[in-house]
Amino acid sequence: MKIGTIKEIKTHEYRVGLTPACVKAYISRGHEVTVEKGAGEGAGFSDEQYTTAGAQIFADKKAIFDHCDMIVKVKEPLPEEFDLFREGQLLYTYLHLAAAEELTHALMKKKVQGVAYETIETPDGALPCLRPMSAIAGRLSIQEGAKYLEKTYGGRGVLLGGVPGISRGKVAVIGGGEVGLNAAKMAVGLGAEVTILDVSANRLSYLDDVFGGHVTTLYSNDANIEKVVRESDLIVGAVLLPGKKAPHLIKREHLKMMKKGAVIADVAVDQGGCFETTKATTHSDPIFVIDDVVHYCVANMPGAVARSSTLALTSTTLPYGLLLAEKGLKGACEANKDLIPGVNVYDGRCTYEGVAEAFGLAYTPLSDVL
Repeated sequence: MKIGTIKEIKTHEYRVGLTPACVKAYISRGHEVTVEKGAGEGAGFSDEQYTTAGAQIFADKKAIFDHCDMIVKVKEPLPEEFDLFREGQLLYTYLHLAAAEELTHALMKKKVQGVAYETIETPDGALPCLRPMSAIAGRLSIQEGAKYLEKTYGGRGVLLGGVPGISRGKVAVIGGGEVGLNAAKMAVGLGAEVTILDVSANRLSYLDDVFGGHVTTLYSNDANIEKVVRESDLIVGAVLLPGKKAPHLIKREHLKMMKKGAVIADVAVDQGGCFETTKATTHSDPIFVIDDVVHYCVANMPGAVARSSTLALTSTTLPYGLLLAEKGLKGACEANKDLIPGVNVYDGRCTYEGVAEAFGLAYTPLSDVL
């Protein structure tokens, strides 16, 4: 198969879909790889490293789309890339379609085979290609939240870890999954007073054991959400409903209950956000303020640590990518059932129920079209 990877054009997105090591893996199995000139520079990979691994370098992005059977990216395509796709082309990337109606319709119109990293799912419900970025985003949410608590940025001027003789900063993490776990690890490491909210009693019990009493665990309900809204210096939104829009758990009216200069960091922004006031921001303009509450809602947080993120991401996406290249979409899905929920659009149809629900589209099970 002819595989291509391109330079990401989302603002301050420096990750790349394939590393030189990935290129070598595809080529060793008889595939052909084309890389857009400069695609890996932001993550520290030169064109020379790609050519040494056996890739062709094209300066023309359209030529890569015209030439290749499968496009491997990191982020969802932007409108200026929609017309580059052709019927039957396999797109392997993060898609987050439940929060992207225009992209959903564009991929369906082009009859693209869209495989989303974030909905590839193992039999036990794990999301292997989302997990590494969730871990990085969770850790970054505390790093960034701590920064924007500084008075310079409009924050409360609170040091999360405190110092002897003063109170520590208070952090609330809404959602105890991979993002929440890693956010809590960072917050505890900084010395903050940490509360984690989740709807699963089993998950709360697990988190209580993991942290050995160093965090407070609360069942996520309206009363407890209001409690942490009033008390917290930093709130991290870490709720994920795989393939669906995130629920708005923090409402606009909650902001008036918060401390002036408190910070909310919404890691769920790619799925629409779990704060009602969320709107996607970029690394070049990361924050905005509503009702004296600082919002950090960068939609590609891991892009800030592009080298680490690219290496972590490709270590999980490569095995599935090799399978897609070797067997095609149908054969790969038959060989590894994890890929079936990863297929969000196919031959002009929506094959992921959560996306169909988000936009009132007809849902077609993948088994009906493959």
